[in-house]
Amino acid sequence: MIKVLVADDEALLRSAFSSLIAAQDDLEVVGAAADGRHAFELAEKLGPDVVVMDVRMPVMDGIEATRRITRDRSGSRVLILTTFDLDEYVFEALRAGASGFALKSRPPEELLNGIRTVAAGEALLAPSVTRRLIEHFTDRTKAAAKTPWGLDEVTEREREVLALVARGLSNAELATTLHITLPTAKTHVSRLLTKLGARDRTQLAILAYESGIVAR
Repeated sequence: MIKVLVADDEALLRSAFSSLIAAQDDLEVVGAAADGRHAFELAEKLGPDVVVMDVRMPVMDGIEATRRITRDRSGSRVLILTTFDLDEYVFEALRAGASGFALKSRPPEELLNGIRTVAAGEALLAPSVTRRLIEHFTDRTKAAAKTPWGLDEVTEREREVLALVARGLSNAELATTLHITLPTAKTHVSRLLTKLGARDRTQLAILAYESGIVAR
């Protein structure tokens, strides 16, 4: 059973999301919060597998709440809910440690599948909109490329894998593109996560863009 915490300042949406999630056989709603501070406090107390987090909330926004939850290393993963797919706040939440995001306007099944994906340790990175979001931020900041800790330990093959992960390829697609087996693709991704100290594929993608390994 996947334990889920829902955080949204709109009572109607919070109730609707909670009811939708609770109706699933494999998902359980363990709590609900109307602001970021309460979300962080409940996450510490209840230890959910996934926190479904709105970005714009009172008292403490979803970005800071995400930062605190992921910094706590409790194992809880954050799935950001947003209305706008190119909202720069969403990227800030991803940088803060979120594992991906879902649009409120999309069909309910996408939110449910997103929760399951994030809970499994993957990231909602495949949709092209996520790549556009990362690239949009990179263009706006025009910051100098940063070299993440551990990059000097990454092999040439792993750099190749990292670049493809940043472009949204799944493990199966990595295997096909690089002509390797699926277990080998999974091993490469696992080693990258360890070497770069990243939580998941989303964090790997951000590191790839910020270090200049991937550019538009």
